[in-house]
Amino acid sequence: MFDINEDIIVKIRTGQLEDAKSVLEIQKNVVSEEKYLITVTEEFNKTPDQQREWIQKILENERETLIIAEMNGEIVGWIVFFVQNRKRLSHVGSLGMMISEDYRGMGIGKLLVKELLDWAKTNRLIEKVSLGVFSTNQRAISMYKRMGFVEEGRKVNEIKINENEYVDDIQMYKLI
Repeated sequence: MFDINEDIIVKIRTGQLEDAKSVLEIQKNVVSEEKYLITVTEEFNKTPDQQREWIQKILENERETLIIAEMNGEIVGWIVFFVQNRKRLSHVGSLGMMISEDYRGMGIGKLLVKELLDWAKTNRLIEKVSLGVFSTNQRAISMYKRMGFVEEGRKVNEIKINENEYVDDIQMYKLI
């Protein structure tokens, strides 16, 4: 349990299969914003069963984790760490995070990233945490930098928002 202030208490915990519906709902809502994700609404068609299968695979892999943020018993955000199944990349993984729009700017993202980094430090198999972030997502970039992430590279005009608008994909990392 973490106190953001005297009125707001956030519970951070490991994800469970029972969280699939709430995790999926947050994902659908964030995708529908079409703001900071590569996936657009018409491409996102994950079913509750597929979401449960995805969570089950994460729970079964000692190099992956799903961490949940709850307020008043409601899931308000989550962070996932996933790896590629390649021997030479087995020490590296990427994070993805989604927070319900009404709960952004409260420090929940920072709590989730901190918990993920603490988990990675205790996992003898993980040496590097990576992420990709839209160059337009300045709030997230600032938070990642404050938490010790470094820009590793930039894929220029990687994401095409519309006919005349492009966004760079900034690659960041933190060694554990």
